[in-house]
Amino acid sequence: MKIKNSVVAVENLEESAKFYTDILGLDEVRRFSPREDLTIAFFKGEGEATIELVEGEEGKQGLYMVGIEVENMDDEISSLKSKGVKLTRGPLGALGGPKIAFLEGPDGVEIELIQP
Repeated sequence: MKIKNSVVAVENLEESAKFYTDILGLDEVRRFSPREDLTIAFFKGEGEATIELVEGEEGKQGLYMVGIEVENMDDEISSLKSKGVKLTRGPLGALGGPKIAFLEGPDGVEIELIQP
């Protein structure tokens, strides 16, 4: 199986979109409103998977975690810190295993950075 997308119910789509584009460097690839009180936006980095942010979905709340693969953990952490982002954990890693680090998005979603 291949991950296609992760869906996050958000309180404020504009605030969340700014985080995913300006801080994480993803591109917003599509936004639409299937009905008046619901807006959906898709964000994409490298690869095929997307993050789908949904504002106005009654009864839905957040997402636990989104995993994002990075090429160079040290460079990514340096870039994030320059934008005022604080890691919640890491970087961590066992010899020969992946290196991981965690931060929190504006809606409480934990973002896991993974360097294979």
